[in-house]
Amino acid sequence: MDQTMVQAFANNFLGNAPKWYKKTIICFLILNPILLYTAGPFVAGWALIAEFIFTLAMALKCYPLQPGGLLALEAIMIGMASPETVYMEARNNFEVILLLVFMVAGIYFMKNLLLFVFTKLLLNVKSKIALSLLFSFMSAILSAFLDALTVTAVLIAVGIGFYSVYHRVASGGHHSHSDHDHGDDNKVTDNARQDLEQFRAFLRSLLMHGAVGTALGGVCTLVGEPQNLLIAEKMGWDFMHFLQVMSPVTMPVLVAGLITCALLEMTGKFGYGTKLPISVRTVLEEYSADQDRKRTNSDVAMLIVQGVVAVFLVIGLALHLAPVGLIGLTIIVLQTAFNGIVDEHRIGHAFEEALPFTALLVVFFAIVGVIHEQHLFKPVIDHVLAMEGQMRTLMFFIANGALSVISDNVFVATVYINEVKAAFDAGHLTREELEHLAVAINTGTNIPSVGTPNGQAAFLFLLTSALAPLIRLSYGKMVIMALPYTIVMSSVAMVAVWFFD
Repeated sequence: MDQTMVQAFANNFLGNAPKWYKKTIICFLILNPILLYTAGPFVAGWALIAEFIFTLAMALKCYPLQPGGLLALEAIMIGMASPETVYMEARNNFEVILLLVFMVAGIYFMKNLLLFVFTKLLLNVKSKIALSLLFSFMSAILSAFLDALTVTAVLIAVGIGFYSVYHRVASGGHHSHSDHDHGDDNKVTDNARQDLEQFRAFLRSLLMHGAVGTALGGVCTLVGEPQNLLIAEKMGWDFMHFLQVMSPVTMPVLVAGLITCALLEMTGKFGYGTKLPISVRTVLEEYSADQDRKRTNSDVAMLIVQGVVAVFLVIGLALHLAPVGLIGLTIIVLQTAFNGIVDEHRIGHAFEEALPFTALLVVFFAIVGVIHEQHLFKPVIDHVLAMEGQMRTLMFFIANGALSVISDNVFVATVYINEVKAAFDAGHLTREELEHLAVAINTGTNIPSVGTPNGQAAFLFLLTSALAPLIRLSYGKMVIMALPYTIVMSSVAMVAVWFFD
Protein backbone atom coordinates (compact mmCIF):
# COMPACT_ATOMS: atom_id res chain seq x y z
CA MET A 1 0.00 0.00 0.00
CA ASP A 2 2.82 2.41 0.91
CA GLN A 3 4.57 1.67 -2.37
CA THR A 4 1.35 2.31 -4.28
CA MET A 5 0.94 5.69 -2.58
CA VAL A 6 4.57 6.56 -3.36
CA GLN A 7 3.96 5.73 -7.00
CA ALA A 8 0.79 7.81 -6.96
CA PHE A 9 2.64 10.84 -5.61
CA ALA A 10 5.45 10.29 -8.12
CA ASN A 11 3.01 10.05 -11.03
CA ASN A 12 1.11 13.14 -9.92
CA PHE A 13 4.28 15.23 -9.57
CA LEU A 14 4.49 17.44 -12.70
CA GLY A 15 1.81 15.34 -14.39
CA ASN A 16 2.66 14.03 -17.84
CA ALA A 17 6.21 15.42 -17.93
CA PRO A 18 8.87 12.78 -18.76
CA LYS A 19 10.31 10.88 -15.80
CA TRP A 20 13.84 12.11 -16.55
CA TYR A 21 12.53 15.69 -16.39
CA LYS A 22 10.85 15.09 -13.02
CA LYS A 23 14.06 13.56 -11.64
CA THR A 24 16.07 16.54 -12.93
CA ILE A 25 13.83 19.05 -11.15
CA ILE A 26 14.07 17.02 -7.91
CA CYS A 27 17.87 16.98 -8.25
CA PHE A 28 17.83 20.78 -8.66
CA LEU A 29 15.73 21.16 -5.51
CA ILE A 30 18.12 18.95 -3.55
CA LEU A 31 21.25 20.59 -5.00
CA ASN A 32 20.37 24.24 -4.33
CA PRO A 33 20.52 24.22 -0.50
CA ILE A 34 23.73 22.18 -0.64
CA LEU A 35 25.32 24.72 -2.99
CA LEU A 36 24.14 27.62 -0.83
CA TYR A 37 25.76 26.27 2.34
CA THR A 38 28.92 24.90 0.71
CA ALA A 39 29.77 27.16 -2.24
CA GLY A 40 27.93 30.30 -1.09
CA PRO A 41 25.01 32.41 -2.38
CA PHE A 42 26.87 33.71 -5.45
CA VAL A 43 27.43 30.24 -6.93
CA ALA A 44 23.99 29.03 -5.80
CA GLY A 45 22.39 32.10 -7.40
CA TRP A 46 23.98 31.47 -10.78
CA ALA A 47 23.03 27.79 -10.54
CA LEU A 48 19.42 28.86 -9.90
CA ILE A 49 19.47 31.06 -13.02
CA ALA A 50 20.75 28.15 -15.12
CA GLU A 51 18.07 25.85 -13.67
CA PHE A 52 15.30 28.34 -14.39
CA ILE A 53 16.50 28.78 -17.97
CA PHE A 54 16.42 24.97 -18.25
CA THR A 55 12.70 24.99 -17.33
CA LEU A 56 12.10 27.57 -20.04
CA ALA A 57 14.05 25.52 -22.56
CA MET A 58 11.87 22.51 -21.76
CA ALA A 59 8.60 24.47 -22.04
CA LEU A 60 7.13 21.95 -24.50
CA LYS A 61 7.77 19.13 -22.02
CA CYS A 62 6.23 20.96 -19.05
CA TYR A 63 4.88 24.49 -18.69
CA PRO A 64 7.63 26.43 -16.81
CA LEU A 65 5.29 27.85 -14.15
CA GLN A 66 5.31 24.70 -12.01
CA PRO A 67 9.01 23.68 -12.05
CA GLY A 68 10.17 27.28 -12.17
CA GLY A 69 7.78 28.14 -9.35
CA LEU A 70 9.14 25.32 -7.18
CA LEU A 71 12.69 26.62 -7.73
CA ALA A 72 11.61 30.17 -6.88
CA LEU A 73 9.74 29.06 -3.75
CA GLU A 74 12.77 27.11 -2.57
CA ALA A 75 15.03 30.12 -3.17
CA ILE A 76 12.80 32.22 -0.93
CA MET A 77 12.56 29.52 1.73
CA ILE A 78 16.35 29.15 2.00
CA GLY A 79 16.84 32.92 2.19
CA MET A 80 18.22 33.76 -1.27
CA ALA A 81 15.44 36.32 -1.71
CA SER A 82 12.71 37.70 0.51
CA PRO A 83 8.97 37.85 -0.26
CA GLU A 84 9.24 41.63 0.11
CA THR A 85 11.81 41.77 -2.71
CA VAL A 86 9.61 39.65 -4.98
CA TYR A 87 6.67 41.91 -4.21
CA MET A 88 8.81 44.98 -4.96
CA GLU A 89 9.83 43.53 -8.33
CA ALA A 90 6.20 42.72 -9.15
CA ARG A 91 5.08 46.19 -8.06
CA ASN A 92 7.77 47.84 -10.17
CA ASN A 93 6.46 45.87 -13.15
CA PHE A 94 2.79 46.30 -12.30
CA GLU A 95 2.12 48.05 -15.61
CA VAL A 96 3.46 45.02 -17.48
CA ILE A 97 1.25 42.71 -15.39
CA LEU A 98 -1.82 44.84 -16.15
CA LEU A 99 -0.85 44.82 -19.82
CA LEU A 100 -0.79 41.02 -19.91
CA VAL A 101 -4.01 40.55 -18.00
CA PHE A 102 -6.12 43.04 -19.95
CA MET A 103 -4.42 43.78 -23.27
CA VAL A 104 -4.07 40.15 -24.34
CA ALA A 105 -7.72 39.56 -23.47
CA GLY A 106 -8.63 42.67 -25.44
CA ILE A 107 -6.82 41.33 -28.50
CA TYR A 108 -8.80 38.07 -28.12
CA PHE A 109 -12.02 39.96 -28.83
CA MET A 110 -10.44 41.32 -32.04
CA LYS A 111 -9.65 37.89 -33.47
CA ASN A 112 -12.37 38.04 -36.15
CA LEU A 113 -11.05 41.34 -37.48
CA LEU A 114 -7.44 40.16 -37.29
CA LEU A 115 -8.19 36.91 -39.08
CA PHE A 116 -10.14 38.80 -41.75
CA VAL A 117 -7.34 41.33 -42.38
CA PHE A 118 -4.43 38.90 -42.23
CA THR A 119 -6.21 36.27 -44.35
CA LYS A 120 -6.65 38.85 -47.11
CA LEU A 121 -3.02 39.83 -46.67
CA LEU A 122 -1.77 36.24 -46.79
CA LEU A 123 -3.80 35.37 -49.85
CA ASN A 124 -2.95 38.51 -51.82
CA VAL A 125 0.80 38.65 -51.12
CA LYS A 126 2.08 35.56 -52.96
CA SER A 127 5.81 36.15 -52.42
CA LYS A 128 7.09 34.64 -49.15
CA ILE A 129 9.94 37.18 -49.07
CA ALA A 130 7.54 40.11 -49.43
CA LEU A 131 5.18 38.61 -46.85
CA SER A 132 8.02 38.08 -44.36
CA LEU A 133 9.27 41.63 -44.82
CA LEU A 134 5.73 42.90 -44.38
CA PHE A 135 5.29 40.96 -41.12
CA SER A 136 8.64 42.15 -39.79
CA PHE A 137 8.19 45.79 -40.82
CA MET A 138 4.59 45.98 -39.58
CA SER A 139 5.64 44.49 -36.24
CA ALA A 140 8.48 47.01 -35.98
CA ILE A 141 6.25 50.00 -36.72
CA LEU A 142 3.51 48.84 -34.35
CA SER A 143 6.00 48.03 -31.58
CA ALA A 144 7.57 51.48 -31.88
CA PHE A 145 4.25 53.18 -31.16
CA LEU A 146 2.42 50.51 -29.17
CA ASP A 147 4.42 47.88 -27.29
CA ALA A 148 6.02 44.55 -28.16
CA LEU A 149 3.76 42.38 -25.98
CA THR A 150 0.59 43.77 -27.56
CA VAL A 151 1.97 43.17 -31.06
CA THR A 152 3.05 39.65 -30.08
CA ALA A 153 -0.47 38.97 -28.80
CA VAL A 154 -1.77 39.99 -32.23
CA LEU A 155 0.69 37.66 -33.97
CA ILE A 156 -0.29 34.76 -31.70
CA ALA A 157 -4.01 35.34 -32.31
CA VAL A 158 -3.45 35.43 -36.07
CA GLY A 159 -1.25 32.31 -36.00
CA ILE A 160 -3.80 30.30 -34.00
CA GLY A 161 -6.55 31.47 -36.35
CA PHE A 162 -4.71 30.31 -39.48
CA TYR A 163 -3.62 27.04 -37.92
CA SER A 164 -7.06 26.10 -36.59
CA VAL A 165 -8.75 26.72 -39.95
CA TYR A 166 -6.45 24.33 -41.81
CA HIS A 167 -6.24 21.79 -38.98
CA ARG A 168 -10.00 21.27 -39.13
CA VAL A 169 -9.78 20.37 -42.80
CA ALA A 170 -6.62 18.28 -42.35
CA SER A 171 -8.54 16.28 -39.72
CA GLY A 172 -11.29 15.45 -42.20
CA GLY A 173 -13.72 18.15 -41.09
CA HIS A 174 -14.95 21.44 -42.52
CA HIS A 175 -13.22 24.74 -41.89
CA SER A 176 -16.38 26.16 -40.32
CA HIS A 177 -16.56 23.59 -37.51
CA SER A 178 -16.28 25.34 -34.15
CA ASP A 179 -15.98 22.36 -31.79
CA HIS A 180 -12.69 21.06 -33.19
CA ASP A 181 -9.61 20.43 -31.00
CA HIS A 182 -6.71 21.77 -33.08
CA GLY A 183 -4.23 20.40 -30.54
CA ASP A 184 -5.11 16.79 -31.40
CA ASP A 185 -3.37 15.31 -34.46
CA ASN A 186 -4.91 11.84 -34.16
CA LYS A 187 -7.57 12.56 -36.75
CA VAL A 188 -5.23 14.24 -39.26
CA THR A 189 -5.41 12.29 -42.53
CA ASP A 190 -2.27 10.69 -43.94
CA ASN A 191 -2.44 12.83 -47.08
CA ALA A 192 -2.49 16.04 -45.05
CA ARG A 193 0.31 15.30 -42.58
CA GLN A 194 3.16 16.47 -44.80
CA ASP A 195 1.34 19.68 -45.71
CA LEU A 196 0.54 20.27 -42.05
CA GLU A 197 4.23 19.99 -41.15
CA GLN A 198 5.12 22.37 -43.96
CA PHE A 199 2.42 24.79 -42.78
CA ARG A 200 3.87 24.65 -39.26
CA ALA A 201 7.31 25.56 -40.63
CA PHE A 202 5.72 28.38 -42.66
CA LEU A 203 4.00 29.81 -39.58
CA ARG A 204 7.14 29.41 -37.44
CA SER A 205 9.15 31.52 -39.86
CA LEU A 206 6.49 34.24 -40.10
CA LEU A 207 6.06 34.38 -36.33
CA MET A 208 9.82 34.63 -35.75
CA HIS A 209 10.15 37.39 -38.35
CA GLY A 210 7.34 39.21 -36.57
CA ALA A 211 8.81 38.63 -33.12
CA VAL A 212 12.20 40.00 -34.18
CA GLY A 213 10.35 42.90 -35.77
CA THR A 214 8.94 43.80 -32.34
CA ALA A 215 12.52 44.14 -31.08
CA LEU A 216 13.57 46.19 -34.11
CA GLY A 217 10.80 48.70 -33.49
CA GLY A 218 10.65 48.45 -29.70
CA VAL A 219 14.18 49.79 -29.25
CA CYS A 220 13.47 52.98 -31.21
CA THR A 221 10.99 54.87 -29.01
CA LEU A 222 10.38 55.45 -25.33
CA VAL A 223 7.05 53.53 -25.42
CA GLY A 224 8.43 50.51 -27.28
CA GLU A 225 9.73 48.64 -24.22
CA PRO A 226 9.25 49.21 -20.46
CA GLN A 227 12.94 49.95 -19.85
CA ASN A 228 12.92 52.63 -22.57
CA LEU A 229 10.48 54.71 -20.56
CA LEU A 230 12.60 54.27 -17.44
CA ILE A 231 15.75 55.42 -19.25
CA ALA A 232 13.92 58.38 -20.79
CA GLU A 233 12.64 59.47 -17.36
CA LYS A 234 16.13 59.31 -15.85
CA MET A 235 17.58 61.29 -18.76
CA GLY A 236 14.75 63.80 -19.10
CA TRP A 237 14.09 62.89 -22.76
CA ASP A 238 10.73 63.34 -24.48
CA PHE A 239 9.41 61.11 -27.28
CA MET A 240 11.09 62.90 -30.20
CA HIS A 241 14.41 63.46 -28.43
CA PHE A 242 14.57 59.78 -27.46
CA LEU A 243 13.87 58.77 -31.07
CA GLN A 244 16.54 61.18 -32.32
CA VAL A 245 19.30 60.27 -29.87
CA MET A 246 18.79 56.51 -30.44
CA SER A 247 18.58 56.74 -34.24
CA PRO A 248 22.35 56.53 -35.00
CA VAL A 249 22.18 52.99 -33.61
CA THR A 250 18.57 51.92 -34.10
CA MET A 251 18.15 52.93 -37.75
CA PRO A 252 21.16 50.94 -39.07
CA VAL A 253 19.99 47.98 -36.98
CA LEU A 254 16.47 48.25 -38.44
CA VAL A 255 17.83 48.21 -42.00
CA ALA A 256 20.18 45.32 -41.19
CA GLY A 257 17.31 43.37 -39.61
CA LEU A 258 15.08 43.76 -42.66
CA ILE A 259 17.93 42.76 -45.00
CA THR A 260 18.55 39.69 -42.81
CA CYS A 261 14.85 38.83 -43.04
CA ALA A 262 14.99 38.85 -46.85
CA LEU A 263 18.25 36.90 -47.02
CA LEU A 264 16.98 34.20 -44.67
CA GLU A 265 13.94 33.64 -46.86
CA MET A 266 16.05 33.63 -50.02
CA THR A 267 18.58 31.12 -48.65
CA GLY A 268 16.20 28.98 -46.60
CA LYS A 269 18.73 28.69 -43.77
CA PHE A 270 18.07 28.42 -40.00
CA GLY A 271 14.52 27.11 -40.47
CA TYR A 272 13.30 29.83 -42.83
CA GLY A 273 12.22 29.80 -46.48
CA THR A 274 9.28 27.37 -46.23
CA LYS A 275 6.46 28.39 -48.53
CA LEU A 276 2.72 28.11 -47.98
CA PRO A 277 1.51 24.69 -49.22
CA ILE A 278 -0.92 24.83 -52.13
CA SER A 279 -3.48 22.76 -50.21
CA VAL A 280 -3.38 25.21 -47.30
CA ARG A 281 -3.78 28.20 -49.61
CA THR A 282 -6.79 26.48 -51.19
CA VAL A 283 -8.39 25.88 -47.78
CA LEU A 284 -7.78 29.49 -46.69
CA GLU A 285 -9.21 30.79 -49.97
CA GLU A 286 -12.32 28.65 -49.48
CA TYR A 287 -12.58 29.80 -45.89
CA SER A 288 -12.28 33.46 -46.90
CA ALA A 289 -14.88 33.10 -49.68
CA ASP A 290 -17.22 31.20 -47.36
CA GLN A 291 -16.91 33.84 -44.66
CA ASP A 292 -17.60 36.59 -47.20
CA ARG A 293 -20.75 34.79 -48.40
CA LYS A 294 -22.10 34.06 -44.93
CA ARG A 295 -21.30 37.45 -43.43
CA THR A 296 -24.50 39.07 -42.13
CA ASN A 297 -25.17 42.68 -41.18
CA SER A 298 -24.60 41.67 -37.57
CA ASP A 299 -21.17 40.23 -38.47
CA VAL A 300 -20.29 43.37 -40.40
CA ALA A 301 -21.35 45.52 -37.44
CA MET A 302 -19.07 43.46 -35.17
CA LEU A 303 -16.13 43.94 -37.56
CA ILE A 304 -16.79 47.68 -37.68
CA VAL A 305 -16.83 47.87 -33.87
CA GLN A 306 -13.57 45.90 -33.71
CA GLY A 307 -12.05 48.20 -36.36
CA VAL A 308 -13.06 51.37 -34.51
CA VAL A 309 -11.73 49.95 -31.25
CA ALA A 310 -8.48 49.01 -33.03
CA VAL A 311 -8.07 52.62 -34.17
CA PHE A 312 -8.72 53.80 -30.60
CA LEU A 313 -6.13 51.29 -29.37
CA VAL A 314 -3.45 52.63 -31.71
CA ILE A 315 -4.22 56.26 -30.85
CA GLY A 316 -4.45 55.56 -27.13
CA LEU A 317 -1.13 53.74 -26.98
CA ALA A 318 0.70 56.09 -29.35
CA LEU A 319 -0.37 59.15 -27.33
CA HIS A 320 0.01 57.25 -24.03
CA LEU A 321 -3.46 58.37 -22.90
CA ALA A 322 -3.32 55.91 -20.00
CA PRO A 323 -1.21 52.98 -18.80
CA VAL A 324 -1.29 50.17 -21.35
CA GLY A 325 -3.21 47.77 -19.12
CA LEU A 326 -6.00 50.29 -18.54
CA ILE A 327 -6.30 50.87 -22.28
CA GLY A 328 -6.58 47.09 -22.63
CA LEU A 329 -9.42 47.03 -20.09
CA THR A 330 -11.10 49.85 -22.01
CA ILE A 331 -11.08 47.92 -25.30
CA ILE A 332 -12.48 44.84 -23.51
CA VAL A 333 -15.41 46.89 -22.19
CA LEU A 334 -16.06 48.58 -25.55
CA GLN A 335 -15.93 45.41 -27.63
CA THR A 336 -17.97 43.23 -25.32
CA ALA A 337 -20.58 45.95 -24.73
CA PHE A 338 -21.14 46.86 -28.38
CA ASN A 339 -20.84 43.30 -29.72
CA GLY A 340 -23.23 41.75 -27.21
CA ILE A 341 -20.73 39.57 -25.33
CA VAL A 342 -22.26 39.72 -21.87
CA ASP A 343 -21.99 36.10 -20.72
CA GLU A 344 -19.33 35.57 -18.06
CA HIS A 345 -18.30 32.22 -19.54
CA ARG A 346 -17.59 33.76 -22.97
CA ILE A 347 -15.62 36.59 -21.42
CA GLY A 348 -13.58 34.16 -19.32
CA HIS A 349 -12.10 32.45 -22.39
CA ALA A 350 -10.31 35.68 -23.27
CA PHE A 351 -8.15 35.47 -20.15
CA GLU A 352 -7.04 31.84 -20.58
CA GLU A 353 -4.00 32.72 -22.68
CA ALA A 354 -2.68 35.60 -20.57
CA LEU A 355 -3.06 34.48 -16.96
CA PRO A 356 -0.68 31.47 -16.99
CA PHE A 357 2.03 33.66 -18.51
CA THR A 358 1.30 36.43 -16.01
CA ALA A 359 1.83 33.94 -13.18
CA LEU A 360 5.05 32.75 -14.84
CA LEU A 361 6.26 36.36 -15.11
CA VAL A 362 5.76 36.90 -11.38
CA VAL A 363 7.76 33.70 -10.73
CA PHE A 364 10.44 35.19 -12.97
CA PHE A 365 10.44 38.29 -10.76
CA ALA A 366 11.36 36.00 -7.86
CA ILE A 367 14.45 34.88 -9.80
CA VAL A 368 15.22 38.55 -10.51
CA GLY A 369 14.85 39.14 -6.77
CA VAL A 370 17.60 36.57 -6.15
CA ILE A 371 19.82 38.37 -8.67
CA HIS A 372 19.11 41.65 -6.88
CA GLU A 373 19.65 40.45 -3.29
CA GLN A 374 22.72 38.34 -4.03
CA HIS A 375 24.30 41.03 -6.27
CA LEU A 376 25.02 38.47 -8.99
CA PHE A 377 25.69 41.13 -11.62
CA LYS A 378 27.82 43.41 -9.41
CA PRO A 379 31.25 42.13 -10.58
CA VAL A 380 30.32 42.79 -14.21
CA ILE A 381 28.87 46.22 -13.40
CA ASP A 382 31.90 47.31 -11.38
CA HIS A 383 34.32 46.11 -14.05
CA VAL A 384 32.56 47.96 -16.85
CA LEU A 385 32.16 51.19 -14.85
CA ALA A 386 35.92 51.23 -14.22
CA MET A 387 36.61 51.59 -17.97
CA GLU A 388 36.79 54.87 -19.89
CA GLY A 389 36.03 56.33 -23.32
CA GLN A 390 34.78 54.38 -26.32
CA MET A 391 35.72 51.05 -24.79
CA ARG A 392 33.52 51.72 -21.77
CA THR A 393 30.54 52.60 -23.96
CA LEU A 394 31.06 49.50 -26.10
CA MET A 395 31.47 47.27 -23.03
CA PHE A 396 28.28 48.74 -21.55
CA PHE A 397 26.47 47.56 -24.68
CA ILE A 398 28.07 44.10 -24.52
CA ALA A 399 27.54 43.66 -20.78
CA ASN A 400 23.90 44.76 -20.95
CA GLY A 401 23.33 42.45 -23.91
CA ALA A 402 24.97 39.43 -22.27
CA LEU A 403 23.12 39.87 -18.99
CA SER A 404 19.79 40.53 -20.74
CA VAL A 405 20.11 37.27 -22.69
CA ILE A 406 20.22 35.25 -19.46
CA SER A 407 18.11 37.53 -17.28
CA ASP A 408 15.42 40.18 -17.67
CA ASN A 409 16.29 43.15 -19.87
CA VAL A 410 14.07 45.49 -17.82
CA PHE A 411 15.93 44.56 -14.62
CA VAL A 412 19.33 44.90 -16.28
CA ALA A 413 18.48 48.32 -17.69
CA THR A 414 17.17 49.45 -14.29
CA VAL A 415 20.39 48.44 -12.54
CA TYR A 416 22.71 50.02 -15.11
CA ILE A 417 20.86 53.32 -15.65
CA ASN A 418 20.66 53.86 -11.87
CA GLU A 419 24.40 53.20 -11.55
CA VAL A 420 25.43 55.59 -14.32
CA LYS A 421 22.98 58.28 -13.15
CA ALA A 422 24.48 58.02 -9.66
CA ALA A 423 27.99 58.34 -11.16
CA PHE A 424 26.86 61.45 -13.09
CA ASP A 425 25.28 63.00 -9.99
CA ALA A 426 28.54 62.38 -8.12
CA GLY A 427 30.47 64.24 -10.82
CA HIS A 428 32.29 61.22 -12.27
CA LEU A 429 30.66 61.54 -15.73
CA THR A 430 29.98 64.43 -18.08
CA ARG A 431 26.51 64.91 -19.57
CA GLU A 432 27.79 63.74 -22.97
CA GLU A 433 29.26 60.57 -21.46
CA LEU A 434 26.00 59.93 -19.62
CA GLU A 435 24.00 60.20 -22.85
CA HIS A 436 26.34 57.81 -24.69
CA LEU A 437 26.07 55.29 -21.89
CA ALA A 438 22.25 55.63 -21.83
CA VAL A 439 22.16 54.82 -25.55
CA ALA A 440 24.42 51.81 -24.96
CA ILE A 441 22.18 50.60 -22.11
CA ASN A 442 18.96 50.95 -24.11
CA THR A 443 20.26 49.31 -27.27
CA GLY A 444 22.22 46.71 -25.31
CA THR A 445 19.18 45.51 -23.38
CA ASN A 446 16.90 45.52 -26.44
CA ILE A 447 18.95 44.15 -29.35
CA PRO A 448 21.17 41.21 -28.24
CA SER A 449 18.36 39.96 -25.98
CA VAL A 450 16.57 38.50 -29.03
CA GLY A 451 19.09 35.67 -28.72
CA THR A 452 17.00 33.72 -26.19
CA PRO A 453 13.28 33.58 -25.35
CA ASN A 454 13.95 34.66 -21.77
CA GLY A 455 15.79 37.75 -23.00
CA GLN A 456 12.60 39.56 -23.97
CA ALA A 457 9.13 39.25 -22.47
CA ALA A 458 7.58 39.19 -25.96
CA PHE A 459 9.71 36.20 -26.97
CA LEU A 460 8.93 34.40 -23.71
CA PHE A 461 5.23 35.11 -24.25
CA LEU A 462 5.42 33.52 -27.70
CA LEU A 463 7.30 30.48 -26.39
CA THR A 464 4.76 29.82 -23.62
CA SER A 465 1.68 30.63 -25.71
CA ALA A 466 -0.91 28.12 -26.89
CA LEU A 467 0.47 28.55 -30.42
CA ALA A 468 4.04 27.36 -29.72
CA PRO A 469 3.24 23.65 -29.22
CA LEU A 470 0.88 23.67 -32.20
CA ILE A 471 3.61 24.82 -34.60
CA ARG A 472 6.38 22.95 -32.73
CA LEU A 473 8.19 26.14 -31.71
CA SER A 474 10.51 25.07 -28.90
CA TYR A 475 13.12 27.01 -26.92
CA GLY A 476 15.95 25.48 -28.96
CA LYS A 477 14.17 26.18 -32.25
CA MET A 478 13.67 29.82 -31.24
CA VAL A 479 17.35 30.19 -30.33
CA ILE A 480 18.45 28.70 -33.68
CA MET A 481 16.02 30.81 -35.71
CA ALA A 482 16.99 33.96 -33.81
CA LEU A 483 20.75 33.29 -34.14
CA PRO A 484 21.37 35.02 -37.51
CA TYR A 485 19.33 38.01 -36.37
CA THR A 486 21.22 38.13 -33.08
CA ILE A 487 24.62 38.07 -34.78
CA VAL A 488 23.80 40.63 -37.49
CA MET A 489 21.81 43.07 -35.35
CA SER A 490 24.26 42.94 -32.43
CA SER A 491 27.28 43.39 -34.73
CA VAL A 492 25.76 46.38 -36.51
CA ALA A 493 24.74 47.89 -33.16
CA MET A 494 28.24 47.43 -31.72
CA VAL A 495 29.79 49.23 -34.68
CA ALA A 496 27.22 52.02 -34.43
CA VAL A 497 27.75 52.39 -30.65
CA TRP A 498 31.54 52.55 -31.18
CA PHE A 499 31.33 55.32 -33.78
CA PHE A 500 28.50 57.11 -31.95
CA ASP A 501 30.74 57.73 -28.94
